[in-house]
Amino acid sequence: MADVVDADELLRRIQAARDWAAREEQQLDAAARAAADETDGLGLTIRSAAFEAVRLVLDEIIQPGTHRNSD
Repeated sequence: MADVVDADELLRRIQAARDWAAREEQQLDAAARAAADETDGLGLTIRSAAFEAVRLVLDEIIQPGTHRNSD
């Protein structure tokens, strides 16, 4: 993990992580809506919200000010 990376590589890695978080969020959200059991659905919704938080933070790193007015 001692790789030295330049800014372009770092941005590429952050974007890849952001895209992964977005996919996970979408999959979990769909699974939560399709869940037959309310408890399972709630657990999936919570996990989806966690990935949403990660995605929003990475969005803000990639493009500062993106979520400035979203309260």
